Amino acid sequence: MPWLLAPYVLFLAVLPLVDRVRPTVLGLPFLFFWLLAATLLTPAAVFLAWRGDRKRGRV
Repeated sequence: MPWLLAPYVLFLAVLPLVDRVRPTVLGLPFLFFWLLAATLLTPAAVFLAWRGDRKRGRV
């Protein structure tokens, strides 16, 4: 279940560290890029947690 902590860490815990406009990544301010990346990684983290539970026979 540590995979379910990844979205929390990406969205909330690290947010004060990435709250800046410069540098830009792919033409986006860094904060927008960070939030986009975190949003795209959240389903992957949930899938990995689900797969881990399935392997242990919990589902």
